[in-house]
Amino acid sequence: MWLILGLVSSLLLGAYDVSKKVSLQDNAVIPVLTMSIIFSSVILLPFVLISVLFPSALAGTAFFTPAVDFQTHLLLIIKAIIVLISWIFGYFGIKHLPITIASPIKATQPVWVVAGGILIFGEKLNLYQSIGVGITLVSFFLISYEGRKEVKSENGSVKWIWFVILATLTGAVSGLYDKYLIGNFNHMTVQTYYTIYQAILMIIVTAVLWYPSRKGSSKFKFRWSILFISLFLVAADFAYFYALTMPDSMISIVSTLRRAGVIVPFMFGVFVLHDKNLKIKSLDLAGVILGMVFMFLGSK
Repeated sequence: MWLILGLVSSLLLGAYDVSKKVSLQDNAVIPVLTMSIIFSSVILLPFVLISVLFPSALAGTAFFTPAVDFQTHLLLIIKAIIVLISWIFGYFGIKHLPITIASPIKATQPVWVVAGGILIFGEKLNLYQSIGVGITLVSFFLISYEGRKEVKSENGSVKWIWFVILATLTGAVSGLYDKYLIGNFNHMTVQTYYTIYQAILMIIVTAVLWYPSRKGSSKFKFRWSILFISLFLVAADFAYFYALTMPDSMISIVSTLRRAGVIVPFMFGVFVLHDKNLKIKSLDLAGVILGMVFMFLGSK
């Protein structure tokens, strides 16, 4: 079951990446990110209120959000800060890079999560799982390599490549932190409260950093795709966190499978945005799919 949830999360995460790319085209990054997080908070806040005011209504369901103490709130604020750092770098990167470059680079995140899952949590992979993870990670690296060559050949700024790499590394830290949080706290508590804290932090960032200098930067244009960022992310995170609550779930497998949703933005880049150098990228992406097959075989 946790493997199916990981696959669902990956597809939703791919749709989330497409929504980000559409929202960020010729648009200001900071307010787009802020609005998407506010929308996510609005979606999740009712579960907190119902759980507090009418606990019997959601008790025993996957949507119940129990209250936590002050120390736990501090841990969730740390989670919010880590994710925001990753997202800010990632949003700037995906705005300035072709989606067939940015999304696959971000998808290399599992290599660090796999290493952390093995070294920190003592997870062990069977033969099929090891082959699947290995093929997938090699494919991710090849896609990233092709992406760097493409940016240089078009005289683009390699700076945005590094932005996505930094987003990937901080995202991996967040993924490992998730394993700790979900092992100790309710999954809805983690998802809901860290999202609300993100909204508060981003409102402050927007008011202090973007709003005073908004006339000298990209203009903000509201698009309905910003709402879809929130919808797809909330659904993807719910499936992801819920999968990690299952006793036999493995962060190394779930995280790798989750990033295989790169297939969705890749196809969007091919058929809608008409990105370049697709033959080599397609071969690399085929490796991602083959890796997924091995992971499924090893998890039966």
